[in-house]
Amino acid sequence: MTIALSPRTRRRTPLLTPYPDETDTAAAEDFRREYGDDVTFAPVTVVMAAFNEEHTIGPVLRRIPASALGMPVSALVVVDGARDGTADAAREDGRAYVCDAAVNRGQGAALRLGYELARAGGARYIVTTDADGQYDIEELDRLLKPLVDGRADFVTGSRTLGRQETNDVMRRAGVHVFAGLVSLLTGHRVTDTSFGLRAMRAQVTAAVTLEQPQYQSSELLISTLARGFRVAELPMLMRVRAAGKSKKGNNVVYGARYCRVVLRTWWRERRLRAT
Repeated sequence: MTIALSPRTRRRTPLLTPYPDETDTAAAEDFRREYGDDVTFAPVTVVMAAFNEEHTIGPVLRRIPASALGMPVSALVVVDGARDGTADAAREDGRAYVCDAAVNRGQGAALRLGYELARAGGARYIVTTDADGQYDIEELDRLLKPLVDGRADFVTGSRTLGRQETNDVMRRAGVHVFAGLVSLLTGHRVTDTSFGLRAMRAQVTAAVTLEQPQYQSSELLISTLARGFRVAELPMLMRVRAAGKSKKGNNVVYGARYCRVVLRTWWRERRLRAT
């Protein structure tokens, strides 16, 4: 597939500096002021990045089970410089911890901050899902089981093995194209590189390199594979958004940027293995 890059798509988004940067530090300090210095997360902690999702974040949080495979579950929402009432909506039912970052940096930056907070608070397993209601968090038991049974270190859903409700032909094709590309580059069969519902051992988030502010799902997956962690995929459903619209840009922009992240991450990991 050939993608013609416009001047806009050629513009490179700066990579994240090593954690923590000024935004991370300020957000973590505000978080500790709100919840105290000794915040303890449940063994299973669901981390969500949210940007302008005030209408969807509440229903998504209410669907998170209180326990999974006999373990308590907690939720952490990292608000990524939202300009609406996302933070207030996330705090509304009092169940979720909320870390409100003042600057919009991208989903990758928000999740990296969430991973650090969850891990520091004692989370054993970290789960991610999107704040837009596209994934079935009720499948949490099934997602966690390969981790708890010792069969995997990282588990991700797959719309290719399962089902997706979107009718966007280009994005459907892109899922297969990028899965094939990542499979070829890593030598591991992958069917879906960008499914938002994932679970991993907390130490995986400390071992991988995370520097992409956006389009971070492929960086996380490729880096996880490159570090020798065991990755499993499960058939799952991806719905259409419950409200609002995607912030990832049109198909050409999204495809070009996503491809760049895939290639950049693969090359970085290849060079690290060679040193």
